[in-house]
Amino acid sequence: MCPACRQPIGNCRCSAVSSRPSSDGIVRVAIQTKGRAGKGVTLVQGLALDAVALAAMGKQLKTACGSGGTVKDGVIEVQGDHRDRIVELLKAQGLVVKRAGG
Repeated sequence: MCPACRQPIGNCRCSAVSSRPSSDGIVRVAIQTKGRAGKGVTLVQGLALDAVALAAMGKQLKTACGSGGTVKDGVIEVQGDHRDRIVELLKAQGLVVKRAGG
């Protein structure tokens, strides 16, 4: 939803929705527990996709991992530690993937 006109992103005609910044071509997969009460979340950053394609990719990754998650601010969040599985899935799609963090 567009925060300014409260319309779906596909129907938004206001200038509040900015285009996604271009990435460096490397997809980074990390895990984060900070601010999540000790629960781990796998983060996928750096995908140069529009909002619709990013949501579809998020759904595909969540289904493959068998867990929930969301897409926020261009970052796919998958509940749990699924770094290895997500790295393999993204490499199979021909993307350059790096594990970020520990």
